[in-house]
Order: sequence, then structure tokens, then C-alpha cells
Amino acid sequence: MEKNSLEGTANILKLMGDKTRLSMLGLLIKHDCCVCEFVEMFKMSQPAISQHLRKLKDAGLVKETRKGQWIFYSLNKDNQYYPLVQDVIKYIPDQEQKLILLQQQGLRISCD
Repeated sequence: MEKNSLEGTANILKLMGDKTRLSMLGLLIKHDCCVCEFVEMFKMSQPAISQHLRKLKDAGLVKETRKGQWIFYSLNKDNQYYPLVQDVIKYIPDQEQKLILLQQQGLRISCD
């Protein structure tokens, strides 16, 4: 994708226009997360969560790291649109509470 192209920027903003994906990015800006954690946080099926993550990964906004049989996701800070992601996330509520609740329930890293 060409940097600062109208189409590229529109596609990134469209991806971030989904509340679940925007919340995921808000979490990933501070912490790596596993699919199983997102399933618990968002009370969605694993295939639905994987679909959201696939869209973010296809756009290059997130990257994955395999640890054993589990895949952890993190923001791709090398992506040309990372500064845009950072700027947009400033305008949403901090997503840290989702992780705190998950940890209190003993589900923070339920896939270890």
C-alpha cells in the first residue's frame, strides 16, 4: 500500500471503524494478547475473533508470534499507518480494564 494514499488510509479507517477491532487495537497498543483472551474479553466465538484479527493482520496493523501451539498478537509498530493508529487510540477510553477483569477472573493467559 502506498503511504498516505487516499485508498490506503480509507481502508485503515474502515477497519478501525469497527468497535471490536478498535478495542482490540487499544489493548494491543499496551499488551500482546492471545485469541483465547479476546474470546473471553469480548464474549465472542473463536472464529469471530480470528476473523477480526485476520483483517487487522492482512492490513499489516498487527503481527503474530507463535509460542508453542498458541499465537499471540501485537501491534505492528513498523506499519506505515502505526502513527494513525496511535492517534485514533488517543480518542477512545483506555482498554486496560478489560485486561484487569480478565486477570481477576484468572483468565489472563488461559492458553499457557
